[in-house]
Amino acid sequence: MSIAKRLASQTVVYGVSSIVGRVLNFLLTPLYTGRFEAAAFGIITGLYAYVSFLNVLFTYGMETAYLRFANRPGTDRQELYNRVLTLLIISSVGLTALLALLAPTLMSLLSIPPGHERYAVWIALILGLDAIAAIPFARLRLENKAVKFAAIRMANILLTVGLNLFFIVFCPDVLAGKYLPGLQPLVERVYDPSIGVGYVFLSNLAASAFTLLLLGRELLDFRPRLDASYLGPLWRYAYPIMLMGLAGMVNETLDRILLPRWLPEGFYPGRDSLAAVGIYGACYKLSILMSLVIQAFRYAAEPFFFAQSEDKNSPRTFALVLKWFTICCALLFVAVSVNVDLIAPLFLRKPEYLEGLPVVPVLLLANLFLGVYYNLSVWFKLTDKTYFGTYISFGGAVLTVALNFLLIPLLGYMGSAIATLACYATMAAICWALGNHHFPVPYPVGRLLLWIAAAAAVVAGSWALPPLGGWTAHAVHILITLAFVAAVWLVERPERAFRRQPKAA
Repeated sequence: MSIAKRLASQTVVYGVSSIVGRVLNFLLTPLYTGRFEAAAFGIITGLYAYVSFLNVLFTYGMETAYLRFANRPGTDRQELYNRVLTLLIISSVGLTALLALLAPTLMSLLSIPPGHERYAVWIALILGLDAIAAIPFARLRLENKAVKFAAIRMANILLTVGLNLFFIVFCPDVLAGKYLPGLQPLVERVYDPSIGVGYVFLSNLAASAFTLLLLGRELLDFRPRLDASYLGPLWRYAYPIMLMGLAGMVNETLDRILLPRWLPEGFYPGRDSLAAVGIYGACYKLSILMSLVIQAFRYAAEPFFFAQSEDKNSPRTFALVLKWFTICCALLFVAVSVNVDLIAPLFLRKPEYLEGLPVVPVLLLANLFLGVYYNLSVWFKLTDKTYFGTYISFGGAVLTVALNFLLIPLLGYMGSAIATLACYATMAAICWALGNHHFPVPYPVGRLLLWIAAAAAVVAGSWALPPLGGWTAHAVHILITLAFVAAVWLVERPERAFRRQPKAA
């Protein structure tokens, strides 16, 4: 079907930035796990958990509100852009200053020893710059400038990766005399070993500043406008998105914030709470492959869903999109989970990190349900009933906190992974039930649940196999993966499905 294929092509373009770019960033995992102990990696994991949470607060739903209002008939898009960006600039400056002042409190919440407060200040600056860039990026999406969007995102990632390699590998190796000893005087001027993992944050900060330069055309086109009459409608649409986003970040990142506080002392012999966070965070990185697909899909799908809202065939289109999204994610879930013994040692360079591998399939399945939820959430965005999304997300947040409270003392970081899975599966189920009442879409629910169950059974069966060892185990796991792919192909036949609209379930 041409509409579905167009969405798929846009997803691929946006994926250049979110998938290819973040894969390059993902490749930093072996660098971090090879150069830093688990406790040091725990600092990175913990602070970036706060970044994900606070990023929602810094943008407070204005990105989605801008896209929604810009698609309304009669809207002056340039004036809307000016007003929304003015709001973001003012709020970003204030929130950045406040967060920098609260740096010692933030570090104590993560059980990070005193003396690292500057890390939190750098995080505050990153958040402020990224929030300002959010609306120019949304404008590029609105204008279907996917290539420029992807190119700027890619430049950000490449600079981040390059600076990480320079400060974490090149400079220490030169000072240690491993190569190019003639550059030691120059390196001593630009590199301070005492900063340590702080160079991860400094690299990100430099890339965020460079991104604003690349958005220069969009920023030069901006004219400050502060119109109080615009604040009410924008805020009424945006604040449920913000609350939903905050609740969503509770679901996504709170485990890494709560883990060092609720993990009983001595739960993992020989490791402190920061080391446990580091191991969990490193293994969480392996589940990011599912998150990358979801993010790339969302960049393309959100404007697409809004544009298709008036089409009488839109419910069937949405059903087809969810079907193939779920099947593709199920394939990815099986491929990574079954072959994690082959994949993990490539990225987790120290043996201590491999202890957390059992959480990977659980987190991958959790992210699959999160992607399903994002698809299902189209009904309350198109009907302007975003408060339903807030209720669902807050319900998920309550479930996340409760399950982490109950399970972390019993199961450690596996308890956090199970809590994440339970939360996202519950949210998807509730969203489908409500959407079926307010905005019926003929989703093939039974068929999709069977595929998810089949994928989970394949993964569980592969993990239950007796240890084979070496390349024999890898060969068996690859064959299991290929068998599942073949089963999906034989049953669904994608080339046949895309030639016709789906029938109502």
